[in-house]
Amino acid sequence: MLQRLGALRGGLGVLAVRRACLFSRSSHTTSQNVEYKPIKKVMVANRGEIAIRVFRACHELGIRTVAVYSEQDRGQLHRQKADESYLIGKGLAPVAAYLHIPDIIKVAKENNIDAIHPGYGFLSERSDFAQACNDAGVRFIGPSPEVVRKMGDKVEARALAIQAGVPVVPGTDAPITSLKEAEEFAKTYGFPIIFKAAYGGGGRGMRVVREYEELEENYNRAFSEALAAFGNGALFVEKFIEKPRHIEVQILGDKYGNVVHLYERDCSIQRRHQKVVEIAPAAQLDPHLRDRLTADSVNLAKQDSDIY
Repeated sequence: MLQRLGALRGGLGVLAVRRACLFSRSSHTTSQNVEYKPIKKVMVANRGEIAIRVFRACHELGIRTVAVYSEQDRGQLHRQKADESYLIGKGLAPVAAYLHIPDIIKVAKENNIDAIHPGYGFLSERSDFAQACNDAGVRFIGPSPEVVRKMGDKVEARALAIQAGVPVVPGTDAPITSLKEAEEFAKTYGFPIIFKAAYGGGGRGMRVVREYEELEENYNRAFSEALAAFGNGALFVEKFIEKPRHIEVQILGDKYGNVVHLYERDCSIQRRHQKVVEIAPAAQLDPHLRDRLTADSVNLAKQDSDIY
């Protein structure tokens, strides 16, 4: 099963579906008596090139494909490339439509869909969506809801990394909820530091602080951004690394506990902490460092027994 683990997300597309979409566990099974239902129809809860790549892999495997689209995307190519397509989020803005879980689940149940692939972005890292799929008896192509939740919680993900022996940047062990806690961290580790939203990503709720005079203003701004974007203003603090390279390792894991990596991609070209370009493989990356990065990534993916 394809595992999307925060910064250790697996690649999407042909390989992902070929390896991940072959069988679906029946909702009526027990751990002692597991039956497997072949996947014959897959919905991609996404749009554009993301959906088209998964559709292509499904077509090669003889799996029927289902697209969903917002009112504004009626003429988009991903709708035409699927065997079936259905409107979701009527009356909503485009992004809100693709985040409307009730409509997506309704379409899946009404049209005998065996599995849902979330692509990336949108609902791919939402544990409530993974849980809604499970509750509806539809296979979620990705980790369990619990793993999605853990890896979406930066503090808990950090704790898992430490347990797995993966090196981490100095940071708080729990979310902070007061300026005083940020001040204590800065006194211990010095500036610069960075505030990050504890329960979300995408560059929102992130603020770099380079001197004490900036601390209170940036704390308040990060808190407000996190609260508005994720419904929770909790932050955690890390020592800020100047001019880092942002390297991600792509991971594949299956229900038997096997985990492999698909090497790395360099996501260092960013705007407002959001990736603009991804390059694979990462250029001028020391081979020994590449080996350490990929080994640590696999170890982290194996750390949590709930992953399968």
